[in-house]
Amino acid sequence: MTELEYQPVSFKDVLIEMKDIAELMVDLAYSAILFENEDIAHEVLNLEESMNQLVYQARIQSILGARRTDEAESMSGMLQVAEAAERISNSASEIAMIILKNVKFPAKLRQVLPEAEEVTVRAKVMENSQIDGKTLGEQKLQSTTGIRVIAIRRGVTWIYDPGRDTRILDGDILIAKGLEGGISTFYSIAGVLPKKTEEEPEDAVVSDLDRAVSLIIDMKDQSELAVGLAYTSLLFDSREVADEVVALDSRMDDMRYRLDLWILEAAKRISNVEYLRGLLYMSSFAENISNAASSIVDVIRRDIEIPPVFKRIVRESDEIITKVSVGKSSALNGKTLKEASLETVTGMVVLAINSHGRWKYRPGKNDVIHAGDIIITKGRRDGECRLHNLSGQTEDADRW
Repeated sequence: MTELEYQPVSFKDVLIEMKDIAELMVDLAYSAILFENEDIAHEVLNLEESMNQLVYQARIQSILGARRTDEAESMSGMLQVAEAAERISNSASEIAMIILKNVKFPAKLRQVLPEAEEVTVRAKVMENSQIDGKTLGEQKLQSTTGIRVIAIRRGVTWIYDPGRDTRILDGDILIAKGLEGGISTFYSIAGVLPKKTEEEPEDAVVSDLDRAVSLIIDMKDQSELAVGLAYTSLLFDSREVADEVVALDSRMDDMRYRLDLWILEAAKRISNVEYLRGLLYMSSFAENISNAASSIVDVIRRDIEIPPVFKRIVRESDEIITKVSVGKSSALNGKTLKEASLETVTGMVVLAINSHGRWKYRPGKNDVIHAGDIIITKGRRDGECRLHNLSGQTEDADRW
């Protein structure tokens, strides 16, 4: 075990890094499952070591930073957010460890993972493609396709969480995550066509397994939404959004119960039940992420003061959260989300829309955007600038 050593750093910087690492670990854990890749699983465990050091730093900073009772209460809230990020990273590590123990996952799961709201894809960069020789910053992949590169395999080495200055070369294998609408553009930029997933015939007709796998994808989407909304509630001090996170967590418990029943039913019809064990681990993974999100919003629900520095934490992390108010002259006014193509035009994922004082969480492609609506999104900063331009507002709304 690596010996932990305290180093003087700001609490803000520690929490930013914890948030970024936890989100990266989740993305890599799902990637390791999808591509059956032990190298990626090992990197998740390596990141867990970094997280352990950050947790230690956060605890020391919370103790050193509180001189009065009110400061101690505020620090306790920040520490609770840090511990939630640690819980998410621990869950990702558990997934990585079971992959390394050769726990099997049904082929159906790998087939439908690309159907999640935020998908994970792999592409080999071809010579003379649009991105060959360019940096990620120059290509602006996420803000133009909605797809973010989370890892690069170059020969026998891996580059994890590449930055805007990372240069892409032909022959690189890109592991990326993002929105389904941008996949074809992403492949086009890389210069290749997507490969079809090979099917395994064994469990092709088991309806209970089909339902279980479909529910796993829904749990994945819901847990990631819960985390996004949890940070949103703290960023904008919104009790209403916090209550929605708790409601999502409650629904997750119901989904886990249904999933267990379907997996037990599927076990009656499958000769090799080993493939079902992986589904149980994945449902626990999604549930733990949702529980961590609920722990984050507990700070709001108990009226613990959120220090102003928290806004800087969310705004300075790799994926930022923002809100915009749609103006009357906006190009978005009167369009559905599908018509607006916000995800592929800006690279921002829409978490929620507030229309006439009512929230719509996880809005669908047919939901219409109206003037006066407030849109909550997450993504990269350059995508945020494009979103502001489309909204017709120079600044986002200050209040709900």
